[in-house]
Amino acid sequence: MDNSPAVKALTFDLFGTVLDLGGSLTPYIADFLQRESPDVSPEKFWSDWRGRQRLEQYQDTIMMLGHAGYLETVRRACHYVLRLNGIDATPARVDELMGAWQFLSPFPEVLAGLERLKTRYQLVVLSNGDPHFLEHLAKNRVGWPFADIISATGNGAFKPHPGVYRRAAHLLGLEVGECLMVSANSFDVVGARACGFRAAYVDRYHLPVEDSPYQPDVTVPDFIALADALL
Repeated sequence: MDNSPAVKALTFDLFGTVLDLGGSLTPYIADFLQRESPDVSPEKFWSDWRGRQRLEQYQDTIMMLGHAGYLETVRRACHYVLRLNGIDATPARVDELMGAWQFLSPFPEVLAGLERLKTRYQLVVLSNGDPHFLEHLAKNRVGWPFADIISATGNGAFKPHPGVYRRAAHLLGLEVGECLMVSANSFDVVGARACGFRAAYVDRYHLPVEDSPYQPDVTVPDFIALADALL
């Protein structure tokens, strides 16, 4: 990417970009299913859970019945996927699976990439997560002192709602074009670009970007390549 001096802050998606959701959660899911329903694939269960959670987020934003928050959409999706797989979604089972989210871990190259990027940019979390949950994850699981942690909760809507990106730039005291969204979720990249952000797509899952004029400025496989591209 052209090293534009306009970019001052990198805003990082946390879930699936910094934090390895599948790698962190699938072992817990496997242990749970071994006891509760051994014929169900842990990988399929996780894929269904993640996909359903995103649908819950979109429904939450579109229906405008009040912002439920990130962990509530995770819980609703868990309840749905348990029933989808013929497992009674008792409170104890849901609580057990939800508890695993407290132990998410970053991808292995994340800290090395952030260490390099901090020499040039302000590094900020911009996530759909609940504020207290983001604070816990940044401090205790990622272990990185981000310059700021901004939750979409303040907008009452999930990304890619345009207000989330615009509010983040406002809170940082920057123009939208001075912010670059870093995400492994293509909808996040497209949403940010549509608001005037620059964007980097961390293509961890080898998935295409939406058919949209708002394409990433740079596509990289991981945070080491991200630092190579932005420095």
